[in-house]
Amino acid sequence: MELFSNTFQILEQGLNYSSLKQRVIANNIANVDTPNFQAKDVQFRNEFQQALQAYRTDPRHFEFKGRTNKFFVTTKNDLVYNHNKNNVDLDKEMSDLAKNQMYYNALVERLNGKFNSLRTVIKGGK
Repeated sequence: MELFSNTFQILEQGLNYSSLKQRVIANNIANVDTPNFQAKDVQFRNEFQQALQAYRTDPRHFEFKGRTNKFFVTTKNDLVYNHNKNNVDLDKEMSDLAKNQMYYNALVERLNGKFNSLRTVIKGGK
């Protein structure tokens, strides 16, 4: 049994993703009136979801060996909302900001729970 499971690494990757997403959303909001600005978004490769859902029911199944830390910034150039060719939708960005904040807070709470569990174990259950 490992003392530190991969839960800490998964939570760390989630926090890194959320931090990058926060910066990208803030940049989009700051450029809401900038002509020709194209909104950006952060994508987390499907490997993260696969890593969370990878469940081996038989030892003959392949192990998941993908890297979960690959996220990247993409440019949204499918729609134009303003006459100045700017495609930032302020309402959507604000909604994404609130959603990302809840995601970040949930990860921090889970991380705090893991550390509290470790503290309890170290203190001998006291």
